[in-house]
Amino acid sequence: MGDTGQEHDGYRDGYGDDYDDGGYDDEGPAALGTVLEQGRGSLPFALVHGEALISAASWALGEAGVTLVDLGTEWSGLVDAGEPVVLHDALCPMTPPDFIAACLARAVEQDVVVVGTRPVTDTVKQVADGSVGPTVDRAGLRAVTSPVVLPAGVVARLEALPSTDFAELVQDLRARFPVELADAPPAARRVADEDDVRLLEALTAPD
Repeated sequence: MGDTGQEHDGYRDGYGDDYDDGGYDDEGPAALGTVLEQGRGSLPFALVHGEALISAASWALGEAGVTLVDLGTEWSGLVDAGEPVVLHDALCPMTPPDFIAACLARAVEQDVVVVGTRPVTDTVKQVADGSVGPTVDRAGLRAVTSPVVLPAGVVARLEALPSTDFAELVQDLRARFPVELADAPPAARRVADEDDVRLLEALTAPD
């Protein structure tokens, strides 16, 4: 499930000091943000807890104190705003606002790109010349989830968003900028199909 990428040098794991299960109470930095649904088929419009995934993701951005902008906004306009940009995947609809806010604060304070990730739980095999090889040690693997937070300095150095696919985007960004990983909570898992949505709905059902 989700986009999987291997941990590389330059990535450092952890929530940072601003995130815990008790909530995020401080007023965070100003930021612009958008929910990406391009290239994800119709799944962003499936329902979770009675709301479209894209709507749930947009709500989370707003609750995190992020000002939503349309993805069609000219990149130059984002640069001129001089604010960090928070990119949120519509397929991670239940990502807690507290976690998004903590990633934003960390990106601004440390002037680094911050990426939400989850541990890889599926079995991963090496494949060479059409033959299945040994199992890959999952301890060094992370699945890219959401958000991807770009500090204002990174926004200014980009001419456009390199990709709307988060795995490809992170790979591109880490080749040019410092990137740090933040361990996303289970509710922030990425869904790949309707079965995943039902599982996420059960996982995030009110007590």
